[in-house]
Amino acid sequence: MSTALTPAVRDLLEDWLTHLRGVRGRAEATLHAYGADVSDFLAFQAAHLGHAPGPSALRSLETRDLRAWMADQRARGVGARSLARRLSAVKAFFKWWAERDHFDATTVLSMRAPKHTRRLPRPLTESGAREMIDGVAMQDERDWVQARDIAVVTLLYGCGLRISEALGLKSDLLPLPGVLRITGKGGKEREVPVLPAAQSATARYARLCPHDLAPGTPLFRAIRGGPLGSRAVARVMEATRMQLGLPATATPHAMRHSFATHLLDAGGDLRAIQELLGHASLSTTQAYTAVDTARLMEVYNAAHPKA
Repeated sequence: MSTALTPAVRDLLEDWLTHLRGVRGRAEATLHAYGADVSDFLAFQAAHLGHAPGPSALRSLETRDLRAWMADQRARGVGARSLARRLSAVKAFFKWWAERDHFDATTVLSMRAPKHTRRLPRPLTESGAREMIDGVAMQDERDWVQARDIAVVTLLYGCGLRISEALGLKSDLLPLPGVLRITGKGGKEREVPVLPAAQSATARYARLCPHDLAPGTPLFRAIRGGPLGSRAVARVMEATRMQLGLPATATPHAMRHSFATHLLDAGGDLRAIQELLGHASLSTTQAYTAVDTARLMEVYNAAHPKA
């Protein structure tokens, strides 16, 4: 943690992260990002004020102090989206602190993040998704590697898994059941149906894999037997999309997005898709599936009991 923090402020930050970990159940990666963002903010204020600010000084920060930090971030090349995320972390820290110690944090909480356009991931067409699954087999001559890559991409598209979730599966699951219990972001659990095609593809990979898939070990392996990394999957898909003339947006995440979009196009319910994806909020699902207002109202009118 930054040396620009006084012991009292360091303790405050640790208490906040402990609260997020124990009470809110936030994932360690999220806690690390939050801690880094707030520490960087406090380090800037130390340089800006000429001394490491204690709790009293932080409670007295003025709008110009926060604007100076935001201007410094932009000057360093931090984009609007990243700055908005960092400001959100700072606000979350001050909100928790103000509620705990009963002081007015309006100056910090009222700061507005810079506007940014939310970029939506683009889905592949149904034929494009099938071509990708078939095409990854052309990238390596080894049968077991071909089977592995087909199995991974089939899980991304057929089950809507995040790449981290697919690569986090353990060999204990073999043979794959009809329903997977997945622990996603923030420790949120969900059940995901497994298509027969995904079961078959994974079973074939397991038969061909030359490495010992002992219980408790990663299901998907790299060439030398270690855990398969997300970058390796991305490279395989990159090579495939270039061969097939698919767009640059044909990434591992696009397969998950295509899963959701194609379900919605087939008449799937937004709430059901939200559960399958593991989204905490319906608005996130709406963004991933690129639902326009007319389509959203159509689902609403068809499903709402008072419609």
